[in-house]
Amino acid sequence: MRHDLHCHSTCSDGMLSPADLVERAVLRGVDVLALTDHDELKGLTAAREAAGRWGLRLIDGVEISVLWEEITLHIVGLAVDPQHEALARGLAEVRAGRESRAQRIAQSLANCGIQGALEGARRHAKNPELVSRAHFARHLVDAGHASDTNAVFRKFLTPGKPGYVPHQWPSLAQVIEWIHGAGGLAVIAHPGRYDLGTAQCDRLLGEFVERGGRSVEVVTGSHAPDEYVTWARHARRFGLLASAGSDFHGPGEGYRDLGNVPALPAGCEPVWSQF
Repeated sequence: MRHDLHCHSTCSDGMLSPADLVERAVLRGVDVLALTDHDELKGLTAAREAAGRWGLRLIDGVEISVLWEEITLHIVGLAVDPQHEALARGLAEVRAGRESRAQRIAQSLANCGIQGALEGARRHAKNPELVSRAHFARHLVDAGHASDTNAVFRKFLTPGKPGYVPHQWPSLAQVIEWIHGAGGLAVIAHPGRYDLGTAQCDRLLGEFVERGGRSVEVVTGSHAPDEYVTWARHARRFGLLASAGSDFHGPGEGYRDLGNVPALPAGCEPVWSQF
């Protein structure tokens, strides 16, 4: 069975509709797919309908931004109930905050001479409630400010760069509570992307487990092979299940296509054992 438990559609910052995403997953040999749009659940109905037509098993998911020790982290919720009121209400609040952030990103870019960035980003956003950094990145590539979206992030949209703005996301405790309330399982997404020292990493994993977090992404599109081993070791140390996902956003964007997810390192207990 081939699992891909992290990907995005046009309902957040992906480039394919939920139905097209499911079709691509099937054609690439995926058996179990989790759609995990940023702070948004509305793509799950269309994805489930398409999955039924193709015979794919779909896991209802979401990816939520959190602020922990002044670091922005992402927590994936797997097997959540999309109808759960508290989760839906919390995500609506997060999306409202994203609009304010988008305006501040545009102003920050304008301050360094890049005008019209918000309008450009909106042209890439199929969901008007969710204009993300990825949409700004695509616009900046189109406008000739960088060769690809990865270069945009390095040059403009990460801490210390001219297009980056801090934001007050919900807390780790809040997000885990929303996911658990909706019957889901909380997963730390792509942990190798965060600038964590050894002590800070241990504090994060310790608090995550204490609050009921269950899993960490070991194999993901933004991890190098040596990081698979590192995060497999962390998962075993803290008794966490191991997850795997491409973090696919669109053809030709990012490091891995749907289903292009290597096997988990030996000794990991896969998160899908719980489904």
